[in-house]
Amino acid sequence: MSARTRTRPARPVDSHVRLPWWAVVLPTVAFAALLLLLTGPTDAHAESGVSGPVSQVVELLHRTFGGAAP
Repeated sequence: MSARTRTRPARPVDSHVRLPWWAVVLPTVAFAALLLLLTGPTDAHAESGVSGPVSQVVELLHRTFGGAAP
């Protein structure tokens, strides 16, 4: 005896995919935070010798991983 094959899916396919709220909000917040870091007032700090937020993050990464580099 041959087994019967199923021609239709057991559950109808839903054409609308619903995302949870955080799947939209978190990337938006992360993008806004990075944009603020990049467009921050770095020009105002250039003359006073104080580094901007981007250069502070790069300096922190360099201090953290600088000794691990070959």
